[in-house]
Amino acid sequence: MFFEILCGFIAFRLLRRFFGQRDELEIETSDSNALFAVASRLEKIYSGKIFVGLRIPDADTGLRQSIDMVLVTKGEAVVVLVKNISGFVSVSADGSWICEGDGRQKSEILPDPVAETRRWASILESYLERRGVALPEGYLSWKVLLPNPKFRTVHSNYFPSEVITYDQWMQLKPEPKSMFSGWIKSALRGGKKEIQESKDEKLNFVLNTAPMWDRLELKGNNLVLGEFLEFKGKKEDMQTLREIKRSKVSCIVIQKMRTIVFGPSRLRVLYSTRNYQNEGTSASEWKEITIGSNTMVVFQMEYSSKVRKIKISSIVSLSLSA
Repeated sequence: MFFEILCGFIAFRLLRRFFGQRDELEIETSDSNALFAVASRLEKIYSGKIFVGLRIPDADTGLRQSIDMVLVTKGEAVVVLVKNISGFVSVSADGSWICEGDGRQKSEILPDPVAETRRWASILESYLERRGVALPEGYLSWKVLLPNPKFRTVHSNYFPSEVITYDQWMQLKPEPKSMFSGWIKSALRGGKKEIQESKDEKLNFVLNTAPMWDRLELKGNNLVLGEFLEFKGKKEDMQTLREIKRSKVSCIVIQKMRTIVFGPSRLRVLYSTRNYQNEGTSASEWKEITIGSNTMVVFQMEYSSKVRKIKISSIVSLSLSA
């Protein structure tokens, strides 16, 4: 009887630990999932280019500023902060947000998100200038977007025009002049369409080569931003993986192999080598190795600031920033 009780207790602890970790990881990925869902919809609505998870160097502090996303369309760019918050939200006199309800035991106060996004835009504009892209007045704007269906406003009239609530987000449609900016823009800035197109192309190039967070895709359509740190595993697998370095590899794709009867489970890892001359990778640039399925990926999560050890068998792909 005692042995059965002991076994049951151990099984209970293991199951609670397993499901508890899974739930916590799901919570950590929820903000990233909301971020990428917003990016996908914005691209479809405005037929623009989205840059997600930027880490822009701030010349004043010497640190990198995380920027959720930048939307670039013809003749304009928008810095977007995505707040995946729920409950009843009101704006105080100093611009901070007061969040209540939806399981909160007490009110939660958020620093003014509009002011934060405006600061992001300023840092981005300075960075672009240092890289030779001087934006004309009115080209760059900023928005705070609230995509959570459980979000509710208290005195919605108090929210600044830069805020897009959930109801507005659901009604968002493409317009002749983008809803994201209230400025009247001419497609022929300076009287020459070619000049504007050249500026747009240069902006896209600079943002495409700007520092970004690494991107981890997990099974179950979960996307996570953060920083890949290292692999952990058996000595022979670590020897195989030594060629995968940030300076050499841009993307890793994990694939299953046929199960070998009475043999250790193995995974096929495809990785693309960096091509600093041309964007993208051709089929000839992909290389292949095999490793054990118990190999771990050590990953620094962006939102939770936690270091996670994730089984490589639960990973679909890993994109490494330059």
